[in-house]
Amino acid sequence: MKADFLKSQKIIHWIMAIIIMLDLNIAQKFGGEMDILDRLESRIDHTSVGLFITFLFLLRVFLRYKYGSPGYPDSMPRWQVISAKVGHYGLYFLMGGLIVTGLLTARYATDPILAFNTLNLTMGNGDLQIYNVIRFFHEVFTNLIIAFIAIHIFASMYHHFIAKDSTTLNMIKFWKN
Repeated sequence: MKADFLKSQKIIHWIMAIIIMLDLNIAQKFGGEMDILDRLESRIDHTSVGLFITFLFLLRVFLRYKYGSPGYPDSMPRWQVISAKVGHYGLYFLMGGLIVTGLLTARYATDPILAFNTLNLTMGNGDLQIYNVIRFFHEVFTNLIIAFIAIHIFASMYHHFIAKDSTTLNMIKFWKN
């Protein structure tokens, strides 16, 4: 059982946290009324950020698989350990689901979906029915990940301020004792 995350794991965690929050902010604009040029620009931003998140996600999963994570404190009740595992695997599942449904949404879009304003992710003739089904699941995953993120933040605050264990410090501490 390792005692701490690698620095690279912590850096990727925090970069992803910030970028995912920014991307959720970009994506929430899609639900409202907006000028077509603003919609296209937001779509480019959302797609580009999504591909960057995809790269970081794959790197994060690789590092987690290769180097693992710290164990849970002995003082943590079994139900909290189970909840933590469900929460973390849920976050990974939802991130993966968002990536897959995002790429499939782009694949079946009827309008070009550009990443970095140059790479077209559509594959020719779009299919609006398939697009709408996949987009529905993309939105469901989005709403679920927002809930999981909120629970994750509250749990980390609980462990830091109430339980006063090392759980949160494992991710926020970048220095050695």
